[in-house]
Amino acid sequence: MVSDTPVWRGTLSTVTGIDATDARLLLALSEDPRATVMALSQSLGLARNTVQARLARLESGGVLDPFERRVRPEALGYRLGAYITVTVVQTSLAEVSAGLADIPEVLEVIGLSGAADLLVQVVAVDADDLWRISEQVLAIPGVQRTDTNLALRRFVDHRMTPLLERAARR
Repeated sequence: MVSDTPVWRGTLSTVTGIDATDARLLLALSEDPRATVMALSQSLGLARNTVQARLARLESGGVLDPFERRVRPEALGYRLGAYITVTVVQTSLAEVSAGLADIPEVLEVIGLSGAADLLVQVVAVDADDLWRISEQVLAIPGVQRTDTNLALRRFVDHRMTPLLERAARR
C-alpha cells in the first residue's frame, strides 16, 4: 500500500531563509494566527501587497509548517507518546521510510547520525496500542532493531518565538 501522507524529503538547506521583516511578520502571526493580511499590514506598517507576497514566499519556500502541526494528538484520544529509534539496513532506508509513513500513528521520522538511523515519533491510545504500533514498525522489511522510549512529560513545547525575536532584531 502506498501512503497518501505527504513525506517531506528535503534537507534543512532547502528551506527559504528569512530576513528581519519576515521574522516580524511571523512573530505577528504567532501572536494572532487568524490575523488578516490587512491587519498584519497595519500592525507592521507594511503595504498589503508586501505582506501578501511575503506570506506566499514563506509558504512556498517551506518556512511555514502545515496547519496540522497545531492539532494535539491528545485531543484525538492518543494520550501516550513515544520515540522509537530504528536501526535500518542501509540500502532499505527509502522503503523503511515509506513503510513508516503508512502507519497513521507515526507523527514524524527524522534521520539520525550515530547508533540508530531513524528517530520515529509515535502516539498511541494506551500501552497495548503502542505494542501494536511497535510490532508494525518491526515488521517493515529492512528494519533491524528498534528501541522504544516513552514520553513522560513535555517540559518545553515546540517553539520558535525566541529565534524569531532574535531574527527580527537583525
